[in-house]
Amino acid sequence: MTSGITLRQVFAISEDVVVREIEDELIIVPIASGIGDMEDDLYSMNETGKAILLKIDGEKTLKQIAQDLSGTYEASIDQIQEDVLGLVGELVKRRMLIKKQPEH
Repeated sequence: MTSGITLRQVFAISEDVVVREIEDELIIVPIASGIGDMEDDLYSMNETGKAILLKIDGEKTLKQIAQDLSGTYEASIDQIQEDVLGLVGELVKRRMLIKKQPEH
């Protein structure tokens, strides 16, 4: 698993970024210093990244997100889970996503 991130965890978009869809492209704009990468000011998601990020709502586990996406994409569930974990790991490392504590 990537950076200790598991499929049972729940994530939300950080309050330090703004996510906007502009002409079918999903853009992440850091609004606080130290977010993302010093070399980039804007982040654009590819189609897969966009599909994953739009499902991150602070309530669904990463496993639920992967299962939702498996109905849309023809990839295996293992590949979809790997893609979800990879993107989430990268966005957490850049402080664009934050881990939520699931409510019981």
